[in-house]
Amino acid sequence: MLVQLAIRDIVLIDKLELTFSAGLTVLTGETGAGKSILLDAFALALGGRGDGGLVRQGEAQGGVTAVFDVAADHPARVVAAAAEIDTDGDLILRRTQFADGRTRAFVNDQPVGVQTMRAIGTALVEIHGQHDDRALADPTTHRTILDAFGGLQGPLNQVAAAAKRVRAARTTLSEQRARVEAAQKEADFLRHAVEELGTLDPQAGEEAMLAERRTVMQQGEKVARELNEALDLVGGSGSLVPHLSSAVRRLERRSATVPSLVDPSIAALDAALVALDEARAALDAAVLAAEFDPRELERVEERLFALRAASRKYSVPADDLADLRSRYDADVAALDAGEQALSGLEAELDAAEAAYAQAAKKLGDGRRKAAKALDAAVQAELPPLKLEGARFITQITVDEASRDAAGTERVEFWAQTNPGTRAGPMMKVASGGELSRFMLALKVVLAGKGSAPTLIFDEIDTGLGGAVADAIGARLGRLSEQVQVVAVTHAPQVAARASTHFRIAKDSVKDGAKGKAAKGAEKGSERVTTRVVGLAADARREEIARMLAGATVTDEARAAAARLLQGAEG
Repeated sequence: MLVQLAIRDIVLIDKLELTFSAGLTVLTGETGAGKSILLDAFALALGGRGDGGLVRQGEAQGGVTAVFDVAADHPARVVAAAAEIDTDGDLILRRTQFADGRTRAFVNDQPVGVQTMRAIGTALVEIHGQHDDRALADPTTHRTILDAFGGLQGPLNQVAAAAKRVRAARTTLSEQRARVEAAQKEADFLRHAVEELGTLDPQAGEEAMLAERRTVMQQGEKVARELNEALDLVGGSGSLVPHLSSAVRRLERRSATVPSLVDPSIAALDAALVALDEARAALDAAVLAAEFDPRELERVEERLFALRAASRKYSVPADDLADLRSRYDADVAALDAGEQALSGLEAELDAAEAAYAQAAKKLGDGRRKAAKALDAAVQAELPPLKLEGARFITQITVDEASRDAAGTERVEFWAQTNPGTRAGPMMKVASGGELSRFMLALKVVLAGKGSAPTLIFDEIDTGLGGAVADAIGARLGRLSEQVQVVAVTHAPQVAARASTHFRIAKDSVKDGAKGKAAKGAEKGSERVTTRVVGLAADARREEIARMLAGATVTDEARAAAARLLQGAEG
C-alpha cells in the first residue's frame, strides 16, 4: 500500500509530505483547492505523462516521491526485479519534472525508463474517476477481470500451455513442410546428382594426389635418359667401382707393412664405394619410377578431368565433392522420408489442437459460470447506488479462429441503463456518473481478487447525495477492508466513513517570507500555496459540517455531522 507521498514545487504545492495508512482515506476541500493537482502529481510518480507546466512558477524543477510497502511476491516487485532494480525494503518511486519538459524517473534510487516506472505504478495503484474508468474503458481488461473473479488462473495456465504446444507443433510442421516442398522442387536434380556423384565416388584429397602423379609421369620420359646415363657411370660398364675395389684390395695387402700411410686412404676409398652404391640404388629407383604405362597417364588425366568437371558443375572445390555427395544423399533420404514425417507431425498438431480445444472448453465453461455469478453480484450492488433499473451484463462471444493463450472467448462488460432500452457496451451506453457507480460496484465485488493494493477514487460521487452518496461511502468502506482506498470526495456521507481524513486548502503567503523569493517574483509579493492537513475528531466534524452547510457552518450542520460520524462508526 501507499505509505508516504512527498511533493515539492508542483503547480500550487510548495512542499508537502503526507503519511497514509490502511483503510479508507478521504481528501476533502473547496473546489479549486488543489485536489486535482495532488492527483496529477501522484500520477507523475506512477509514470504518467510529464509536463513542464506542472513545475511551480519560478522554479527550475519539481519532484514527487511515493513510498509503497508491498509483499515480497507482489507483481510490482516482479516487474522491478525484471528491470534489475534492487527490491529490498520499500518500493520508492521518484520522478523529477523540469520546467523545460524533461523528466527523470527513479525506482529505489536507480534510474529507470518511464515505461518501467509506469509498469510498476500500474501494479501498485489504480486511479478511477468519472473520466478515467480504465478498468471499464478498455475491453481487453474485461476478460482479465472475469478470470480474476472466477479464480480461473489454473485453467488459464492450462490453456496457455496448450497454446504453446500448438504453436510449437505448427512451427515444426511448417518448417518440415517447407523443407519437403523445397526438396520436391529439386527432386530430379538431387536424384541425378546423387547418382552421378555416386558413380564418380570422389575422395577427399584425390585431386592433389592425381595432379602430382600426372606431373611425375609427364616428366619421367624427359629425365629417363639422364637417369640411365648416370646409372651407367655408377653401376654400368663405365663404372669406376671395379677399379676402386681392386685398388682397395691392393692397398689392404700393404696395410700390414705401413698402416699409418695406407689405412686412411683405404677408409676414404671404402666411403666412396658406399656412397657410389647408395647413388646406384637411388638411380635404380628413379629409373624404375620414370618408367610408366601411357595408358596409366591417360587414366589419371581422365579422372582429373572428371573431378574438375564435377567441381565446376556443382560450384564447389573438388575436395568438397565427397561432402556434397553426403549432403545430397541426406536430402534425398529426407525427401523419401518426408511424407511419412509430415504425416507424423500433422498427427502431433492434431493432438495438440485437440488438447487445446479441451482446455479452452474447460476455461470457457468456467468463464460462463463466473459471468453469471459476476452479473448477480454486481447486480446486487446497483439498487443502493440508484441504478435499480439498470442491468450489468457480461457479454461473452466465442472466436474459434483466434485460439490464443487466453482462450477463445472475448469478454466485454455491457449495461442496460433503463428498462426497455437496448443493452450495449458499457462505455457507450452509460453516462460518466453511471460508469463510476458501475465501476465501484465491480471493485467491491472484486475486492481482493486482482486489484492493485491501492485504489484512488476521484470524485465518483459528483452530483450525487443522500442515500446514494451514503451507499457509495458504505461500499468504499467495505472495499477498504480488502485494499487501501483513497477517495477525493465532496460527499459528507463518504467523508464520515473514513479512517483517515485530509483537508486540502489554498493559502496566500508572502513570497520570500520564509527563505528567498521565487525567481521572477518580488520579495513580499503574495503567492498561492496548496496545503494538506490531517484532521482529528473535532476538526473532522467541523469539515463534514462545512460540507453539509456550505460557507456558513451552523449548529444544526455540526449536529448532522456528528450523527453522520456516529452512524458510520456503528
